[in-house]
Amino acid sequence: MKMTLSEDTLALLRCPESMQSLRVASDEEVSAAFADDDSVEGALICQDGSRLYPVREGLPVLLTSESKTRD
Repeated sequence: MKMTLSEDTLALLRCPESMQSLRVASDEEVSAAFADDDSVEGALICQDGSRLYPVREGLPVLLTSESKTRD
């Protein structure tokens, strides 16, 4: 699950729910959150680790309805 996103682009993206900055999630974080979804290639995660947004077909899906929360 490799995702390429320029550092400049990543720096502009924010969680639409909390407005926190996002980082690229690790393979383990992606697998734990989206184990049942084969269409997910990677994910972006809020800095506090509370919410993950999937990446499908190379594009981050920044919709809260598509995100997964972590406790």
